[in-house]
Amino acid sequence: MNHLLIIGAGGLGQMMKEVALSIGYEQVFFLDDAAKGTDIIGKCCDYLAMREKFDTAVAALGDNDMRLYWTEKLMEADYHVPSLIHPSAVVSPSASISEGSFILQRAVVNTSTCIEHAVLVNSGAIIDHNSYIERGAHVGLGSIVKANCRVTSLKKIEAGNVVFPTRRKIDGADSRMLEDALYAFGFGLTCSYVKPFGAGHINETYAVYMPSEQGDELSYVLQRVNTNVFNDPAGVMDNIFGVTEFMRTAIRKEGGNPDRETLSYIKTKNGRNYFEDEKGQPWRCYNYIPDSVCYQEVERPEQFYQSAYSFGHFLKQLGNYPVDSLNETIPDFHNTVKRFAAFEQAYQRDIQNRVDSCRDECDFVLKRKADCGILIQQQERGVLPLRVTHNDTKLNNILFDAETGKGLCIIDLDTIMPGLAANDFGDSIRFGASTAAEDEKNLDLVHFDIELYRLYVKGYLDATKDVLTQEELESLPWGARLMTLECGTRFLTDYLQGDTYFKTAYPEHNLVRARTQFRLVEEMEKEFEGMKQIVREYFI
Repeated sequence: MNHLLIIGAGGLGQMMKEVALSIGYEQVFFLDDAAKGTDIIGKCCDYLAMREKFDTAVAALGDNDMRLYWTEKLMEADYHVPSLIHPSAVVSPSASISEGSFILQRAVVNTSTCIEHAVLVNSGAIIDHNSYIERGAHVGLGSIVKANCRVTSLKKIEAGNVVFPTRRKIDGADSRMLEDALYAFGFGLTCSYVKPFGAGHINETYAVYMPSEQGDELSYVLQRVNTNVFNDPAGVMDNIFGVTEFMRTAIRKEGGNPDRETLSYIKTKNGRNYFEDEKGQPWRCYNYIPDSVCYQEVERPEQFYQSAYSFGHFLKQLGNYPVDSLNETIPDFHNTVKRFAAFEQAYQRDIQNRVDSCRDECDFVLKRKADCGILIQQQERGVLPLRVTHNDTKLNNILFDAETGKGLCIIDLDTIMPGLAANDFGDSIRFGASTAAEDEKNLDLVHFDIELYRLYVKGYLDATKDVLTQEELESLPWGARLMTLECGTRFLTDYLQGDTYFKTAYPEHNLVRARTQFRLVEEMEKEFEGMKQIVREYFI
């Protein structure tokens, strides 16, 4: 039966009866201690006795305390307590309206607003975006609640009043967007300060410090996602939440600590995977993992072994994850054939007139066109299976346990997508088996270290040789060679196009990066038979 029981037959009760009938309820009955009428079937205290006849009920009482009290009584009695919204009201699909709340005629509830239970939003009231109305409040006739406001529980906003947001100054929050993000994730009223964090090329990252008994403590990492690179932030965050939540289960089965061994991403106060600021830029947040360290380059050989084992273990833990469910958030990210095509177009167009400054580097790529298709062709033939891959397996995307020195947690998960094991393996080699920084200007310092390669092979296969196929194992040396070539090609392409993708510190920065990668490719080509033999040694 599509019947509704209303506690309170006064003015608000009669209004809600009209709303209920207008949105499809067939019959409405009341409980009221004083009023009389054919549709009043008992006292308020009879709500428990009526549970056998009614499964749906609301409390329509003008007094905030009483409306909240009876709404919670109905919820405790296991009634379905719906929100009632007048057909003329405008409610954003991203707004959250909780049990027993009423949105009356021509009221407006804007984007990402959260309304708790037993709230009354009266006729003509406007609640702007990202506001939070706590339980039992009353937003009066024609009143306005500005964006990012919080109306406390049981508060009444009188008719026609305007509520403005009040915010405290947060040290380090030097933009409105950063401040909005802090409030969106619930830190605005409590965090001590924020400051830039990390050394990533792509996203804008901040450390969020919270007060504790020991003083201010780094507690969260807040990032603005670069939509020039990741133009599907919803897909990125769906991938991240899916994989990290799956990882937590896998880690528990292994007897590990999921709060330290995978990133724990935080939803906004509105329950969303990320916050979108007024300029449409997405922000996301995760818990900082204490007592961990991150290295920008290999300082001791053991670190490289640990990174290899960590990335291999990551691939193994996700072996049963439904790879087809992942969003390909950067299409063809490691499609070396298409990366070559993009370079070739940039080379031919030369829109920044930079080809003359890098002809040798361009010729280097052009001569290796045939190499670019080797792994892609095996994938297309089904020889190499798609797996859940990280796609940015640099040493600095691993947190190490500060006490034990062991690999602890894989970070920077933006590029999790379907991919080849060889790609993840190869990206680690091109970054970690180099004797110099990625942007070292003196190429005499840049060499491919075959012993570091050997150490990485051992660590990676210690974690994966029982899950990788024979063809995958044999593809690993090609992964090292082609990921290095691909990365250098990407740096060179970005240089030719005017440095629109990677962050740069000076005009030739991307060209310098490309040169280091090409030097490594040259040396890998000379050592290639030895690279293949090392892999065979560890899987036979």
